[in-house]
Amino acid sequence: MSWLLQQKDRLTSLHPDISETLVHKRILRKCGGDLEHAIRSRCIEPFSKYDYINAMEDITTRTKIGRNRYKPPMENNTSGKPIPKPN
Repeated sequence: MSWLLQQKDRLTSLHPDISETLVHKRILRKCGGDLEHAIRSRCIEPFSKYDYINAMEDITTRTKIGRNRYKPPMENNTSGKPIPKPN
């Protein structure tokens, strides 16, 4: 969960006196939608960094929530079929 750790590092560098609970809440708001709801449903506040990471990993591996999907570019493609991903 490198994204999660990057966001945590970013927030703590901008706000050195921020509490861990507030960091988790801000990161959770950035997730948005279904992923945010799923994490809030699994974690009871106050939750630790490890609870947060474990819940996020479980959700993203067991469901399709929060996964980045490759969307091929459609420019200059008149057939309507996706352009294959380059190797």
